[in-house]
Amino acid sequence: MSEGIDPLLDSLRLGLIEGDGIGPEIVRATREVVDDAFDGLKLPKVEWVPLLIGHAAIEEFGDPVPEPTFQALAELPAWIMGPHDSASYAVEHRTGLPPAGAVRKRFGMYANIRPARTMEGVRSVAPAMDLLIMRENTEGLYADRNMAAGSGEFQPSRDVALAVGVFTRAAIERIAHLGFEIASERDKRVTIVHKANVLPMTMGMFRDVCYEVAKQYPEITVIDEHVDAAAAHLVRAPQDYDVIVTENLCGDILSDLAGELSGSLGMAASVNCSDTQIMAQAVHGAAPTLAGHNRANPVALFNSAAGMLRWMGRTQRYSALRRVGERIEHAVADTLRAGVATGDLGGLASTTEFTEQVRARLHRW
Repeated sequence: MSEGIDPLLDSLRLGLIEGDGIGPEIVRATREVVDDAFDGLKLPKVEWVPLLIGHAAIEEFGDPVPEPTFQALAELPAWIMGPHDSASYAVEHRTGLPPAGAVRKRFGMYANIRPARTMEGVRSVAPAMDLLIMRENTEGLYADRNMAAGSGEFQPSRDVALAVGVFTRAAIERIAHLGFEIASERDKRVTIVHKANVLPMTMGMFRDVCYEVAKQYPEITVIDEHVDAAAAHLVRAPQDYDVIVTENLCGDILSDLAGELSGSLGMAASVNCSDTQIMAQAVHGAAPTLAGHNRANPVALFNSAAGMLRWMGRTQRYSALRRVGERIEHAVADTLRAGVATGDLGGLASTTEFTEQVRARLHRW
């Protein structure tokens, strides 16, 4: 059905960045799935804008994140980014931020939203998990992100190294508001995760400002936990969590843990967003040893793209896209429920076989 479709979707343009390692395989598969979901809802076709990062960009431009890619992204509302393998770049291309970090910093993508939920048909350590980690993405204890220039790391002698952690009220308020807004659409529970017992000024500020913001959302139940306790709690009883709001480093570690608890990091979806743009990017890396063998699990990027489209659907301009994202998520879940899975999930399906099964379900509905 196509009634109610916003005519502005006639001009929808999305970036497509294949990246390194398994990136080309899973990004191409994701494009096929998104195209089929649009077609199934009789929506205008997406105009894809192919762009380069990583080894392909180095080969063509001599830079892993060339300026033409930045310039093109500036004109787009959203894009899908494959993983990068910056560890394999020549030394001269490993001095700055890795590609994904450079893109996030250039476009002010302050929110890293990482869902983790178990799915029927997937063996998992945590069979009753459905949570969302809201990770502040621009500062905190990640020294490569919290400075206008430079990395925030210093080595005054060969035997001494220092790192600076930065926490600002504006950034904390921004991620907290977003976390509470999303919680209001879910189960209305927020857990603030921090380490204020050891870092009372920085992490304490994070906790306290989040509580200040919470006063504007009286319908939300709010608690806080130290990050080490939260990690143990997450393993023991992940069903206790709905939305976790936390700083950069804590969010990175907890979301990888949650992804593995759900069955595999190959399931771990993620989006990075500012107030105007959003990037779909799976949590996992480029897995260069799997590249070219048709064995990669595309679920994380499928669901990252679905999350990107649903997020865009929260705005009036792109309201129809919520249905597209939901359709993709349902097709992925139905495929896994049917016992079709890649090797990391204990299945026998190749990347293309799994993708074909998801596409078949998209066409069936």
